[in-house]
Amino acid sequence: MGFQGVGVNPGRVIATVKHMPEPLAEPQAGETLPPGADPAEVIAGLKAAALAVHDELKERATRASEDGKAVLEATALMAKDTMLLKAAGKLITAGTGAERAVWEAAEGVAAQFKALGGYMAERATDVLDVRARLVAQLRGVPAPGIPASSTPFILMAEDLAPADTATLDTSVVLALATSGGGPQSHTAIIARSLGLPAVVAAEGIEEIPEGAEVYVDGAAGLVVPEPGDEEREAAAKWASSAATLATFDGEGATADGHLVPLLANVGNAKDAEAAAALGAQGVGLFRTEFCFLERDTEPSVNEQADAYRAVFAAFPGKKVVVRTLDAGADKPLPFLTDTTEPNPALGVRGYRTDWTTPGVLERQLSAIAVAAVDTEAEVWVMAPMIATQPEAAHFASLCAGVGLKTPGVMVEVPSAALNASSVLKDVAFASLGTNDLTQYTMAADRMLGPLASLNDPWQPAVLRLVQLTVEGAKAAGDKAVGVCGESAADPALAVVLTGLGVNTLSMTARSLAAVGTVLKSVTLAEAQEIAALALNAATAVEGRAAVRARLPILDDLGL
Repeated sequence: MGFQGVGVNPGRVIATVKHMPEPLAEPQAGETLPPGADPAEVIAGLKAAALAVHDELKERATRASEDGKAVLEATALMAKDTMLLKAAGKLITAGTGAERAVWEAAEGVAAQFKALGGYMAERATDVLDVRARLVAQLRGVPAPGIPASSTPFILMAEDLAPADTATLDTSVVLALATSGGGPQSHTAIIARSLGLPAVVAAEGIEEIPEGAEVYVDGAAGLVVPEPGDEEREAAAKWASSAATLATFDGEGATADGHLVPLLANVGNAKDAEAAAALGAQGVGLFRTEFCFLERDTEPSVNEQADAYRAVFAAFPGKKVVVRTLDAGADKPLPFLTDTTEPNPALGVRGYRTDWTTPGVLERQLSAIAVAAVDTEAEVWVMAPMIATQPEAAHFASLCAGVGLKTPGVMVEVPSAALNASSVLKDVAFASLGTNDLTQYTMAADRMLGPLASLNDPWQPAVLRLVQLTVEGAKAAGDKAVGVCGESAADPALAVVLTGLGVNTLSMTARSLAAVGTVLKSVTLAEAQEIAALALNAATAVEGRAAVRARLPILDDLGL
């Protein structure tokens, strides 16, 4: 008997289990300051501990993958969060011991985030992770983390803290399985970035004893204790396909030569260089937030231009699609966003920050334009969270004002898909952000494990919006449509998206070879037939099963 969860990254692995260790013991309730202790000195010690935790997380970020780097930098910010430190300082001043003060203050901050819901609720996990690290620092003991092992294993947990997931040693940790989390949780996103087979929302796996042998199928979302011959054969098939899936030949196309350029999602120059080395045909999503995180003030135009120029340099003569600052929701910035919004996922985020803090977006576009002049990359630029035609037109005018010739919009709000022929009238292209488009279409927070079945890009309603966007783009003058959400990294779904008429697919660079291999196994006509199966299915599960039945190469490759 196995445990069914949500597969978030393909791979079939058999190994023994190690569970995450028990969390740090809670400080004793009622703990008070030692006799004669000066509260001011204790508070100073707490701030020093917070700085040490912050610096350690930042150091980890330098060793992490692109997605892991962003997560770790955001978590590092939480270690110096003034709300947390002020709340703890007040308790210390009132006589509470430092460890207990941190514990209670973090509990309060996490409760506030949970009450806000949406993206901010996900930050509660980061607060509690930082709390454990602060208490460990105060105690002078190691922070909780990935269990040590000299032999490879499958890591299991209720969920994983971002700081742990982001720096996993993939030579030892062969796969991940969690009982909580959702398909867009930090664990899921970083597992994809690292290329680790992973299953989330697999309730009950905590019952599997330490050291037991299990089979994990990251495509099917299965965790099977005591694997039999069938599972061993599947794992062997996956291992033998590793060479096929290791290298992308640099041309995304169907079997009959219909070109579907395969691009990479990147966050900085290091990521761009790695993606280029893996054969990416360009960049379909350049996340620019890294320039703005860890700052209390807006970076200058020159600072931004230097950072953008380094990414452009990795792709001379090729397309690089820049997403302007996607601040807000889970990426608050002190100089730009309001963290007291009751529902940040539906609040002032992305392009909308230009309404409340005009000038930041225009200066960023100026920096992109300056960097573009100095490189050979073909620079396109798009705004996130566009919902209406006037917004798209305004963004296009801002781009024209600084000399950027190829403006576009993210389609992640259902209204933009439904009204694509109008929204795309004044811009050159659309890029479907299927992560957000799915959560908004299905009214399902993408971070919540209980809603994982709803938060699935295979949902027919989501695919219908993809189809409507493509049709609207043609009506608006045959505008280009790409997909840069995680769905593009799913080889089966990549075939469906191609059949629906999507022109380019952008993904984590590790997925390029698998997607390219599967695309080359079908003609465009076959992809269109397969897309119709998913589009007309009653449920996401039925659609996915019908598509996989038409793509035997997926099982042959262990995908």
